[in-house]
Amino acid sequence: MKAYLILEDGHVFTGTSIGAQKEVISEIVFNTSMTGYLEVLTDPSYAGQAVVMTYPLIGNYGICHEDMESLKPWPDGYIVRELSRMPSNFRSDDTIQNFLEKNGVPGIAGIDTRALTKILREKGTMNGMITTKEYSDINEVIPRLKEYTPAKVVEKVTCSEKHVLKGDGYKIALMDFGAKRNIARSLNERGCEVTIYPAKTSAKEILATNPDGIMLSNGPGDPKECVEIIEQLKELYASSVPIFAICLGHQLMALATGADTHKMKYGHRGANHPVKDLKSGKVYISSQNHGYVVDETTINPEIAEVGFINVNDKTVEGLRYKNKNIFTVQFHPEACPGPQDSNALFDEFMNMIKESK
Repeated sequence: MKAYLILEDGHVFTGTSIGAQKEVISEIVFNTSMTGYLEVLTDPSYAGQAVVMTYPLIGNYGICHEDMESLKPWPDGYIVRELSRMPSNFRSDDTIQNFLEKNGVPGIAGIDTRALTKILREKGTMNGMITTKEYSDINEVIPRLKEYTPAKVVEKVTCSEKHVLKGDGYKIALMDFGAKRNIARSLNERGCEVTIYPAKTSAKEILATNPDGIMLSNGPGDPKECVEIIEQLKELYASSVPIFAICLGHQLMALATGADTHKMKYGHRGANHPVKDLKSGKVYISSQNHGYVVDETTINPEIAEVGFINVNDKTVEGLRYKNKNIFTVQFHPEACPGPQDSNALFDEFMNMIKESK
C-alpha cells in the first residue's frame, strides 16, 4: 500500500506503508546510527517524534526482545529507506514489520531518506504527517502540521509506581523521566540497589529514604515544560547527596540552578558523536539523542563549569558543579545503541559516593 510523508514546508515523499496503517502527525527527527534500531525504537526519549533512520537498510537482524530499552516502542512513526522483511540472526525473535504492527507504530519505507535528512539539516527539525491517504490539496494538511507540539511526554513515558532492583551495594534513587533500562542495569551491575521513582516524586520522599546517590535519567520533550520537576530538583541540589544526571536530567538540573536551555536546529541523534572530557582531556565517541541543549552563556560560573563539550559544534555536553557532588552529561554513557567509551562515568559516580561518606 502507498504511504506519504508530508512535511510542514510542503515537501511530499511517496513510499510504501509499513507497520500499523494509521495517520499520525509528529515531529520528524533523524538518527545516524548504523546499528541498534531496536534500542532506538524502544528509547522513551523519542516519544512525540517520528524517527528517520539514515542507514539505508533497517531490520536485517530482526528483533531481539532482550535488547529492548523499555517495554514498548515510543516513536509516533518510523521512516526508512529499505525495510528488511527476512532477518538473518540466530537471536532474532520477530521481524521489525510485525513488531511495528503489533505495537501500533505506523511508518513509511522506500523514500529517499538522504534527501529528507538534508532538508531537516538545512531547514531544521519540522513536523510532518505519515499517512496512507492521498490528499488532493496538501494545503488542508499543513496548518495542522504547524500546530502540532509534543506535550506532557515525560508524564507519558515515566513509570506509574516505584520499583526496586535489588543489590547489596550503594542505594541509588533513580528518577525516571523516560529512563532507558540500561541506566538502572549499569548501576545494578556495580552492586547498587536501584529504586526507580516516577518523574513527579517529591524530593522530600526521595531524601527521606537516605539514598547514597541520586540518578536523573534521560527523557523526551522540552525541559522547560517540566516545571514541577525542576522545583523538586532545586531541593535535591540543596541536599548533600551525590547526583549524576543524563540527557534530560542534565538539562533539568541546569534549569534548576539558574541556567537556560534552547532548542537546537536539528539536534544530536546517533551513536558516533565525539565528546571531549575537559577534566581528563579524553575524547569519547558517544551515543546521543537530544534536541535541546544547555546555553553556555547562562551558566553561573560560581555554581557550575562546563565539563564536556561536543567536538563537532562545541555545544555543552556536560557540567561539573562546584562545591557539590554533582556532575551531569548530555550524552548516554550507558549507550545502547552505541560505543562503551564513556561507561566509566558510572564508576566515577561510584567513587563520588565513596568519597562523600
